[in-house]
Amino acid sequence: MKYGVVLFATDETIAPAALGPALEERGFESLFVPEHSHIPVRRESPAPGGGDLPRHFSRTVDVFVTLAVVAATTTRLTLATGVALPAERDVFHTAKQVASLDLVSGGRALFGVGAGWNREEAADHGIDPRRRGRILDEKLAAMARIWADDEAEFHGEYVDFDPVWCWPKPVQSPPPIYVGGDSDAALRRLRDHGQGWLPDSGDAGSYRRVRTWLDDEGRPDVPFTVFGADPDTLDPDGYPEVGVDRITFWVDPGPERDVLTRLDEIAARWLR
Repeated sequence: MKYGVVLFATDETIAPAALGPALEERGFESLFVPEHSHIPVRRESPAPGGGDLPRHFSRTVDVFVTLAVVAATTTRLTLATGVALPAERDVFHTAKQVASLDLVSGGRALFGVGAGWNREEAADHGIDPRRRGRILDEKLAAMARIWADDEAEFHGEYVDFDPVWCWPKPVQSPPPIYVGGDSDAALRRLRDHGQGWLPDSGDAGSYRRVRTWLDDEGRPDVPFTVFGADPDTLDPDGYPEVGVDRITFWVDPGPERDVLTRLDEIAARWLR
């Protein structure tokens, strides 16, 4: 089993240049960094988990800048978006950023993606929130063509371009796309575009249904990464049997000393 960390990168928490080496020194395999371009002040979308939206959601540092700094200060760590919101992003810039991160890190990028929970955020990008899933699917398909083809083209309802040159190409072919969410639409996205599944933490029984469905759909070997588990309460019994090969633990964003103390606690419990 591989073990990683989910941590919001903000202007108020541990710096990426300190975080990456700290994770490697303690034996963690991966870092997953969430993305939000902004948080609308007036919002009807409920916060994940309910209640007030935590402060760190509105103070995120750019995910690719963060991961590039971590790449420069580490040698083994998997560098993951967890999750990025490609529906809100330009398809060419995003394809180039993922490929560039993969190149400069020597093939360590992992592209965790989701449709996003914040409908007002999507609307501010000029996206009809009701269509953000379909837009995401097309952008994933278009990026796959950009990464694979020297002269890439794509013609869809939301993404449409004639042959283009776009380098660099990623080291991994393709960079692994891990799809978040467990809705019917998210699972179809996993089947059609994903190399891995990024579900919220649950018991093994809750993953067995998806494993059976993937087997029936001809995708039996898709690995599962448990996303944002609580290291104090998680019960991983049965995880390997349903295809979980990575567990990522939620770490509260905070000052460097607090984060390092929490990493020590998690490492002592799970990595030693």
